[in-house]
Order: sequence, then C-alpha cells, then structure tokens
Amino acid sequence: PVRTHPLAALTEDEVRAAVAAVRATGRLDDAARFATISLQEPTKAELAAFEQGETIARRVHLEIVPGPDCQVVHAVVEVSGSDEAAKVRTWDVHEDVRPALLVEEAFNAIVALHENQEWIDALAKRGIHDLDKVQVDPWPTGNFGIVAEEGRRVVRCIAYYRETPGANGYARPIEGLLARVDAARGEVVDVTDLGVEPLPGDAGSSYYPEDNQPLRSDLRPVEITQPDGPSFSVDGNVIRWQHWTLRVTLDPHEGLVLHGVAYDGRPILHRASICEMVVPYGDPGPMHGWKNAFDAGEWGLGRMANSLAQGCDCLGEIRYLDAVTADEQGNPVTMPQVICLHEEDYGILWKHQDMHSGRIEVRRSRRLVVSSIATVGNYEYGFYWYLYLDGTLQHEVKLTGIMSTQAGEPSPHAKAIAPGLAAPLHQHLFCARLDLDVDGTANAIHEVDVEPLPSGPANPWGNAFVTRETRLETEHQARRNVDPARSRTWRITSTSRRNQLDQPTGYKLVPAATPRLLADPDSSIGRRAGFALHNLWVTPYEPGERRAAGDHPNQHPGGDGLPRWTEADRSLVDADLVVWHTFGVTHIPRPEDWPVMPVEYTGFQLIPVGFFDRNPALDVPSPDHCG
Repeated sequence: PVRTHPLAALTEDEVRAAVAAVRATGRLDDAARFATISLQEPTKAELAAFEQGETIARRVHLEIVPGPDCQVVHAVVEVSGSDEAAKVRTWDVHEDVRPALLVEEAFNAIVALHENQEWIDALAKRGIHDLDKVQVDPWPTGNFGIVAEEGRRVVRCIAYYRETPGANGYARPIEGLLARVDAARGEVVDVTDLGVEPLPGDAGSSYYPEDNQPLRSDLRPVEITQPDGPSFSVDGNVIRWQHWTLRVTLDPHEGLVLHGVAYDGRPILHRASICEMVVPYGDPGPMHGWKNAFDAGEWGLGRMANSLAQGCDCLGEIRYLDAVTADEQGNPVTMPQVICLHEEDYGILWKHQDMHSGRIEVRRSRRLVVSSIATVGNYEYGFYWYLYLDGTLQHEVKLTGIMSTQAGEPSPHAKAIAPGLAAPLHQHLFCARLDLDVDGTANAIHEVDVEPLPSGPANPWGNAFVTRETRLETEHQARRNVDPARSRTWRITSTSRRNQLDQPTGYKLVPAATPRLLADPDSSIGRRAGFALHNLWVTPYEPGERRAAGDHPNQHPGGDGLPRWTEADRSLVDADLVVWHTFGVTHIPRPEDWPVMPVEYTGFQLIPVGFFDRNPALDVPSPDHCG
C-alpha cells in the first residue's frame, strides 16, 4: 500500500472512487445529491500511529441528500490501503435534518417564483413586468416553529431590481415582498405582500471604475520583489517557514484549516479553523426580522471560496494551493488558487539604541500569510492566518462586500446609507475552534485578569496592580466572556513541560474588544447560535465535536453544538483541551459603507508566554540595507 499522509489534500481520483462506492451500494437513485465531499480527517490516535510507522487508510466523508425529504446520510469510504475497490465503512442516516443550502435548490427556488402567478402579480403591482430584471436572493429561513415549514427544505426569498445586468441590485430592494419556497421540490409555499414601497434611485450605486471617474492619478506603484524567491517552502500541503511547520487544507464548511502547527518541532496547534459563524440582523420588522444566516453551516465557507488573483487578492512572491471538492452530482472539481501563501514585511521586530555606547540594533519583522476569501451572497470574508518570527500567531478576518439593504426611511434599527435606502444593524460573529496542543496534549487553561490593589499599607502609592489567575476546571466554569477593563486573556499551558524558570510553557489567547450575540438568549437565534452567547468555551477533545452550532444548523430548532456538549460539565483537568473563541463585529452601517464596504477587521492573537526561555527572534539577522 502507498503510504500517503492521512492529512494530505484530497484528490480527484479519491472523490471518484468514493462516489462510485456509495452508488454501488444501490441505496441511491438519480435524485440523490452530494452536499459535500471532503477528507475524513484522522483522529489524534491515528495520526500518532502513522508517525510511528503504521499505514493509515485514506478516508472520504460524503454528506448525501437522498431526495427532497429532510434526511441526510453521512457515509465514510475507505479509498486507500490496497488495490481493492474502495469500501463503504459507515452509513449513518440522520432524520429530520437539512443539509447546507444546495446551489441547485437555490436555482430551483428562483425558477419556481418566475412561474408563480402570485409573485408575478405582486411585482406587477410595483410596475415591474420584466422578470429578467428581478434579482432573487434565496436565504436560509431559520426556525420559528412555523408548521408550513415542517418536513420541508425551505428558503425565504427577497428580491431586488436591476435595470441592466451590470447594475447593483442592492441599490433597489423590492421592499415588502417575501416568498417561501420548498427548494428541494421547487414549490412555492407562500408569497407575502407587506405593501408597496417606492424603489430607491440607483445614482451613486456603482462601484465599477468606469462609473467613478476621474480615478486617482497620483498613486505610484508599490512593487514587492524577492529576487531569491520566498523564504518558505511548500511540499504538497505542508508549509515550512523559518522555525514553523504546518499543513493546510480547505474544508467545505469551515474553509481554511491549519493542521499540526509546530515551532522547531514543538507542537502548538493540532487543528485550527473557523468552525461556524452567524450573521444576526437587528431589525424586528416582518420583512427583515427573520434574517439570521449561518454562513459556514448553512452555506459553506469552503464551498464559496474564491480563486485568488496575483496582484489583487495577494501581492508579492505568491504561491497558491488548489483544493479538490465535488459538485452536487458527485463529480470531482478542482478549485484553483483558493489558498494564497506569501510573506509580508511588518515593520520593526525589535530595536534598542544603547545610550552609552551609541550602538543601535534593529530587526525587521515579517510574517507568513496563509489566506482564503469566500463570497457568501452579498458579503466577502477574507480569512488570514499570520505566523511571526517571534512565535506569535494571529488570525484576522477582513469583512467587505455589499450590505443587505432595505428601501425606505431609516429607523432605530436601520441606518440611512443613500437617499431612500437603509441597511439594518447586524452582527458578524465567528467561532474559532482551536485544538491547542502546547508541547503535547496534556494542557491546562487559566483565565488571567489584571486588577488594581486598593490603597493601603500594601499599596502606599495607590499605583499597584496585580494579575489574578483562575484555573478553569469544568466546562460550565469555562463559559467566559471578554473583559477589556481587566485586560483579560486566557493562558493555555503544558502540564508536562517547563521552561528554565520552572514555569509551565504556554501560549495565551488575546481577544479583541469583541461583542457577543445581542439577541435574547431565549429567541430563535439565541437558541440556534448558542455558541455566540459566550466568547470562550473549553471542551475535552472529542473528534466528533467539530462545529459550534452542530452539524446541521439549517432550520434546526437550536440547542445543538457547544451548549449541548458542555451541559455534561466534563472535567478539564488532565484533559486534552479544545478552546472555542467567539469573536466578531457589530456593524452599524454608515454612508461610507455604500456602495461597497471598505474592509472591516476583527480577530485575535495567540502569543507565547514562557514557551521560550527568552526572545526567540534574537537569531534574526540585521537588514542588509540598515545603516
């Protein structure tokens, strides 16, 4: 048998073999669709066995939609290990759940509306007779206990008017018109007309260069050249840069995933990804109050990944990685250039000027950038992992694209962005699943606050402050929130390795001043996006616990994922820990966000604390051009 690494990127041949194997069972007919086909990742025990010389079979995970009912099959197919045909190892049927929205079904919904007389009449009431000028956006419907949606795979559809094919549809929302469609069957459930609202004008709605003349003429070129090539190497999906080693894959739901992140061979992260995200809207009206999109679980960040372009999405000496996935008929598809790798200068790394000798030492910082960008409907999300010379890791999300809009006057829940056009207040909340293995799997986690001491004999100057550390020992205790006033961080330490100061080696999670879910915890979205009620969760490692809102958030009533798992209140002592960090932005729309948003940033850092005995970047050479 060929000894392929169990985390090597999926190949087209493996996809073909897996699909052929499940079809050969005779359990599927022509109506079956494949929501996702992805690598079935090995457990930690299997990876350890592979490192000891064992050959681990390659496995493919298939999420299959047998037909229009609310049923999903999870199948695992072994595709390597011998010359024999691929073998179906597991076949698990899940009832009363929905897959992520299928592209084919979104198209079915649009076709169904084009043939629905009630929809056509509602458009005619608004003076719209050419359906080719109507942009229909299918949205996940959520779950509000509506009987008509039970047993169906439903999308809610809102519409926009495009006078020309290249027009910005979001400039002219067709307000007051909603439809629900059983997308699996292509049947309109109902059409709701809340009243006619005049279409806004579209002046100033184009972001194309030809409509924004004159363009600036004083931006001189910025050229980034590395005549000797980049300082990193790529072998398959393994990346080596300076003292760092890691492996990169693209998951259909999570998008960009890092595996086996190590510094000088010392493990730090077993696996890191954005496992879920939610976009809850804050307008309580009937037209927009239901909008709550899980852009990972209901659409798929990897499924929506962009092919990236040199000089636009990435700048410099670039290397790209492709990803293999499959279409909904099960045919393998290679997505070209969906992961970008490059280096960036990042200012000074460290510096000191000795006031006695006059000697100056300065070093330049640089970082390795691993990035991917997804377009989910009207929004773009850029996901960037940065690795630094001093052992720091950082994750940054860049949000851009076009806001979801509504026609009419602003309200307390929606801000004016153009004449006759408003955008609802909303949030973008991401959950990072961080399987930290700091110097091994035996880790502990402490919450670290900085607190002032009261004035008194122990603090005569009134200036003293101290750190207070609390070990988080159970899952309930580890449901925590950020506190910028206390400079709160969370420190993950090894329980088996210590540095030269006899301190446990560790890394700290440094959050931004990030929000939590603002919706009522007992609301529909509060139950479905329970992971967003806290900024920190910690669980013992369990291979099946991968997605913070559960495996099937589409139309789910809620309570799954982190809230359900942590109800067991499992011990975090002497455990292999997984840290879940919810972060994001609360978006208050402004005129400057129209017609396309400048990037808004959010993220977090993982910074070494006692992992090294001293500054690990002392071996960085001085720049050739310095002095």
